[in-house]
Amino acid sequence: MENKQRIIQELVPGKQITLAHIIANPDPIMYGKLGLDPKVEYSKAAIGVLTVSPAETAIIMADIAMKSAGIELGFVDRFSGSVIVTGTVSEVEASVDAILQYVSNTLGYAVTPITRT
Repeated sequence: MENKQRIIQELVPGKQITLAHIIANPDPIMYGKLGLDPKVEYSKAAIGVLTVSPAETAIIMADIAMKSAGIELGFVDRFSGSVIVTGTVSEVEASVDAILQYVSNTLGYAVTPITRT
């Protein structure tokens, strides 16, 4: 008789931002595929993508992003912890940086460095 191995996967939410990525000058088709507003001036556009645990922090991150720069809020999911922002490269950079600073300094979260493509 063959022994079967049982694997149990478990999510242990920590206080952390696991992804902070900026896509500079994305191809215009990405906006439609992501369900974002396609009326952005593409030559100056950027998309910021962040994920966080616990997921409810996405609400706070969206608020900080909107107050820190002239970005458009593309998507917020308080259940998965995803936030997507759009705007100029400098606006998206400013909002992502403000989010990382706040959750690190005020909420005591572990943060990942900003990555870019």
